[in-house]
Amino acid sequence: MTTISVDHAKPRFSLGRLFITPGAQAAFSSEEVFSAVARHRQGDWGTLCKEDCRRNNSALRNGGRLLSTYQYHEETLWIITEADRSATTILLPHEY
Repeated sequence: MTTISVDHAKPRFSLGRLFITPGAQAAFSSEEVFSAVARHRQGDWGTLCKEDCRRNNSALRNGGRLLSTYQYHEETLWIITEADRSATTILLPHEY
């Protein structure tokens, strides 16, 4: 797993330490990863269903894990921020 850094405006929460799995690093360009992380950090949960979006919004207020999912060239990218906001991991679904 590789550590990366992202710096974009208007974060809604702390990402903690950022990690990316080898599979996600191989499947997506740096630009795609940076874009997805920026969206995640701003509360754009990507292609999650409405119920999962509600769970994320509740987790922002009450604490809890945050999950976003994005599609690039028919591949799915997941981003998970831990409930304590100590770490965020970028991964492929099958790497979970």
